[in-house]
Amino acid sequence: MAIYSDNDASVAELADLFHLLGDQTRLRIVLACLEQPIAVSDIAAALQLSSSLVSHHLRLLRGARIVKSERQGKQVFYSTADAHISGVLRDMLEHIAEPSNGNEQ
Repeated sequence: MAIYSDNDASVAELADLFHLLGDQTRLRIVLACLEQPIAVSDIAAALQLSSSLVSHHLRLLRGARIVKSERQGKQVFYSTADAHISGVLRDMLEHIAEPSNGNEQ
């Protein structure tokens, strides 16, 4: 079964996901959520951003199903939405860490 189909709606949705992750601040926020659920205040502190800015980006990321949220008492914790998102990010991090093989044109 082929995963890719030349469906304009699917391509547009995928482009939107990459556009969201193309922003360095949003990508740093998602990477902060990669290992374990993390509170907004902890993301803000780790990335030296305001909590309101982090919350704004998290709303966009949650709407795109890149992250998910879980309330625990008064705090909301965020993590990557599923293994697909985590896997893509980990694979890309491994890719950029690989040494160049010298075959680039």
